Amino acid sequence: MFKNYLKIAWRNLTKHKAYTIINVGGLALGMAVTLIIGLWIKDELSHNNYFTYKEQIAQIYQSQTMNGQTGTGPAIPRPLEKAFKEGYMDNFKHVVMSSWTTPQYLKYKETSISREGNFMQKEAPEMLDLNILKGEKDGIREVNSIMISESTANALFGDEEPIGKVLEVNSQYDMMVTAVYEDLPFNTSFSDTDYLMPWDKYITIFEWVKKSEDYWGNNSFQMFVQIADNTSMEVVTDKIKNVKKDISEDTAEFNPQLFLLPMEDWHLRSNFENGKQVGGRIKYVWLFGIIGAFVLLLACINFMNLSTARSEKRAKEVGIRKSIGSQRRQLINQFMGESFLVVFLAFIIAVLIVVISLNGFNNLARKEMEFPWTSTAFWGASLVFILFTAVLAGSYPALYLSSFKPVDVLKGTFKTGKHSGLPRKILVVVQFTVSVAFIIGTVIVMQQINYAKSRPIGYDKEGLVQIPTMSQDFDGKFELMRNEFINSGAVTEMSTSSAPTTRIWSNRSGFDWEGKPEGFQEDLAWTEVSPEYAKSLNLKIVAGRDFSREFPSDSNAILINETAVKYMGLNNPVGKFIKDSDTEDPFEPMKIIGVVQDMIAQSPYEPVKQGWYVFDKNGNGSYYNIRLNPNQSTSQNLAIVERVFKEHFPNIPFQYDFVDEEYGKKFASEVRIGTLSGIFTALAILISCLGLFGLTSFVAEQRTKEIGVRKVLGASIFNVWNMLSKDFLKLVIISCFIAVPIAYYVMNGWLQEYPYRVILKWWIFALAMIGAFAVTIITVSFQAIKAAKSNPARSLRTE
Repeated sequence: MFKNYLKIAWRNLTKHKAYTIINVGGLALGMAVTLIIGLWIKDELSHNNYFTYKEQIAQIYQSQTMNGQTGTGPAIPRPLEKAFKEGYMDNFKHVVMSSWTTPQYLKYKETSISREGNFMQKEAPEMLDLNILKGEKDGIREVNSIMISESTANALFGDEEPIGKVLEVNSQYDMMVTAVYEDLPFNTSFSDTDYLMPWDKYITIFEWVKKSEDYWGNNSFQMFVQIADNTSMEVVTDKIKNVKKDISEDTAEFNPQLFLLPMEDWHLRSNFENGKQVGGRIKYVWLFGIIGAFVLLLACINFMNLSTARSEKRAKEVGIRKSIGSQRRQLINQFMGESFLVVFLAFIIAVLIVVISLNGFNNLARKEMEFPWTSTAFWGASLVFILFTAVLAGSYPALYLSSFKPVDVLKGTFKTGKHSGLPRKILVVVQFTVSVAFIIGTVIVMQQINYAKSRPIGYDKEGLVQIPTMSQDFDGKFELMRNEFINSGAVTEMSTSSAPTTRIWSNRSGFDWEGKPEGFQEDLAWTEVSPEYAKSLNLKIVAGRDFSREFPSDSNAILINETAVKYMGLNNPVGKFIKDSDTEDPFEPMKIIGVVQDMIAQSPYEPVKQGWYVFDKNGNGSYYNIRLNPNQSTSQNLAIVERVFKEHFPNIPFQYDFVDEEYGKKFASEVRIGTLSGIFTALAILISCLGLFGLTSFVAEQRTKEIGVRKVLGASIFNVWNMLSKDFLKLVIISCFIAVPIAYYVMNGWLQEYPYRVILKWWIFALAMIGAFAVTIITVSFQAIKAAKSNPARSLRTE
């Protein structure tokens, strides 16, 4: 019987090719979108699944309150390690201190590369359960040992045996390779970790790290933990939350609260607002999940609409089958079988679409997803997906078509009923409501991105290049390199800074100044710079003056930004002195010599942070900031800069970043979401238009004789077009009035996450409505005008 159903279904599909193309094509597109979104969601939800002990691993976070505002982050003080290991180790399997992930120059013989990694305590490889390919798992137990990833080993040693080889790091110290571990997958939080070096080495290299052993005020470190088997994240958090507050009297005023952020939350739920966890990328998982569901729904609506619209064409078939004894259940099974066949064909095409487009989607979404050909779970889920879609798409047509009465059908008195088209109209309204809402959402996302992009950033990022200066080879050579670069003609100005232009690396407090309010808890962005910093960035001085080499006293001078002036409550800041409130090791008072224009160093969607630019008298520059000569091509300038660089640093790879590109990365997440939303919106509109095209074709076919009569009686092409189009345009108008308030509510809520945000304008909604009208008119007009131009003699000659 089932074989017979499939034969009938196949004959119906091949007999009505246009109908089949629209049905199968629309479903295939909808299913392809749903599949690729499903793969994306799976990749997001499986982040860090590579790690065996994922459910037990966490990072220590802390919340601190300043002036009524609570900030939360993973930066913690070094003494916390001692406090945990002396009083709380019954709650942990491992407590691992770590530096931040930073690049280092690794050199072996003539090969020198830059790789990112961490200094971590020796338990780290065991806690992360690294897959050791060569060497020992406890490979960082010795102070001069280093563990490297497989790709790093290949880049440095090629076919040579890496174990036991000595690497020169930053031209500063030698480290012996003790292990090679498998590259950590892209969808892990440690995907950039290409080396691990001992925490004890970190302490010996940097004096400030050594001095921070008992200093609770320096939140410059990370701590990862693996909790014990007999406890939970909540229980441990409850025990440790007040450790810092109870031990450190100096920081107790900030009410520091410690807690565990589980590894499963690092990727999707790492955003905090005023001390409360408010989600993160999980909102995009929900967003795309909803988009995928709606796009599939639109495709299923097409199937329902076209199947029920063709009901009169199949009424006689139903009547005859019922008259010779077919039960309604059998007819339902037949129509569900047809639905299954259509969905199965659509699924095959959808898989082909996904396979072909997956590389492009990966590039766009910044993923490394692969199609799960060998996954039993995927194919099992696909079968459920096919059955679900077949039932969703075929249930209504099956119930509707099987309900026809055979007597009425065979007598020729069958009528579809006055309101028989109402369900189809409702489904069309649903389709275009979703499509219009998608259009509005996409336009607002792009508006927000462009609004932030057009925001004044306070400096000239064009032609500005950053070169990291990690190696000791750079020590004491700034003046030499500045003169060499400028004399080469490729550079007009150069400076150093302790942080990249597009980031804030250090925040400090503990200062006094005239007029400081009683109890005020300051939080200031701190950047140490050379005297040419403002000139190299084209940073405008709005009050006072810039640093000058002509004034030796500028070694104790600072520049502050406009936001800092307001934040500190200064009326005439130039000439004011900043003192250190630390009575044990105070520094000489610093004099404010100038105010610089606000520059965006953090998120372009947030207000500029209050910042100080301090004269770098200790040579703490981590970057060269180079202003390229605008009168020469960029490639020519860079070639000259590289030549000069290699003359003085032959053993260091020439690395640089364009500041405009680094700034552009701040928009990367939103741009990806906007682009993907735009693509999915376009596909949703295309699917809706396919359905509308099919319905218009059917209506034109159904009213062929009526159109012929009207033309004989003098109706113009416009009259016929208007007759066929007006009903669909009414449905689109209804859709717009439903979609606009829904889209406004959702997008207004989304925008509230951004302190610096676009204001919703009426024209955005008007544009979406006009677009929907235009698409509808174009889609409907093709068939309407074709029907209006047809020869009435052909449709009336049988009358």
